Amino acid sequence: MGMPDAEGHGPPDGLPDLPPEWGRVVIPDDASALADEARQVRRELRHRRRQTVWRRRLGLTSRPDGRPPLGLPMLVLLVSMLITLAGLAAVTWPRSSRSGGTPTAVPYPTAAPVAAGPLPALDLVDAEESPVPLRSLLPAMIILVDACACTEQVAQAVAAAPPGVTVVTVTEGREVAASPAGVHALADPAGGLRAYIRLTAHPGTAPALLVDRKGALVRIVPELGPVGQYRADLARIAA
Repeated sequence: MGMPDAEGHGPPDGLPDLPPEWGRVVIPDDASALADEARQVRRELRHRRRQTVWRRRLGLTSRPDGRPPLGLPMLVLLVSMLITLAGLAAVTWPRSSRSGGTPTAVPYPTAAPVAAGPLPALDLVDAEESPVPLRSLLPAMIILVDACACTEQVAQAVAAAPPGVTVVTVTEGREVAASPAGVHALADPAGGLRAYIRLTAHPGTAPALLVDRKGALVRIVPELGPVGQYRADLARIAA
């Protein structure tokens, strides 16, 4: 039988001694007074039971031999895979532009810096495939028409060219393109002229080179347009 506590209360008859750290134990006459404590105990038991069930389903419970649970490495691997996939999705997911989804259009340049050095000594060919030294036609406005015949713009250049300035049209390959009257039409089989100015063909545009009588490249016009854009340069190469 238990010993009485400091107040002279001992354990009820028929019960073993209780741990002293429990303090004073009072058993009410009406069991309904313990209803709140009973509900809390049941909640804790249900919570522990659910934890045990899920740990067993995920393989997180310890094995009988004391080794780590099988599900723990799988869970770590699954989390690592999810993090990796989320990072890849963040990198590759298409982003809308700040302008409401409209892509930014980069306009084709209408002016370009002058290339360094004089015009190289290139030999082009005419309609009869006879060689024609390009320097023999200086001063000249040389128009590359392999990406655009641009007949109207070429005709305007011929009308605006001062006396003594030759308007030359050049196509890549060996076939000479048809050109308006007053134009010296040539072909560039080796593509040396485009390689010199480092300007790729752009559909619908015809770049032009303005070269003075000494072979100096005065200006490159990437897209032949209104005469007003290069009229002053025509006067310069004619001087």
